[in-house]
Amino acid sequence: MVSVTIFGKGNMGQAIGGNFEQAGNKVNYIQSDSEKTELGDLIVLAVPYSAVSKIIGAYKEELSGKVVVDITNPVNFDTFDGLVVPADSSAAAIISSELPNSLVLKAFNTNFANTLATKKVANEHQTTVLFASDSNEAKEKFVAALNGSGLNLLDAGSLKRARELEAMGFLQIALAGSEKISWVGGFGIFG
Repeated sequence: MVSVTIFGKGNMGQAIGGNFEQAGNKVNYIQSDSEKTELGDLIVLAVPYSAVSKIIGAYKEELSGKVVVDITNPVNFDTFDGLVVPADSSAAAIISSELPNSLVLKAFNTNFANTLATKKVANEHQTTVLFASDSNEAKEKFVAALNGSGLNLLDAGSLKRARELEAMGFLQIALAGSEKISWVGGFGIFG
């Protein structure tokens, strides 16, 4: 069992938390109005990318040595026509540079909350969570913490792959936002 702290209790935070709980872990949530508290061993940033810097500012020391899971898609919500990070980088890479003593892992950003809650994409295909990190320790802890959740987990490689995962997440959001796919749909991986 792992102690999981999730920043954010929206649809994504609750769906992710439900999977960790189903796998036998203890989950607590921190919201924007929560008082500063002790963090678990595995931290999930289930907030908009614009909120991450405030969290890092408040919890930088406490995040040291922890697995930090970045689920953000750094979409430019003013134009809805691109990402707010440099094309050769990613939100996860920026977070990793700001938290050099943490084990940063990108995950969940290519999934919608419904597909995480039901464990199905388009109500029929098993949900696959793609993840990427430079830390094998982070990957092992992440996979172990979700063992028994019913999700399919697929290692996408090093943290460099977060750039492609974020572009994929943005494309999926853009398709759903323009009603070309539904919010219960999304990308699937079939082997």
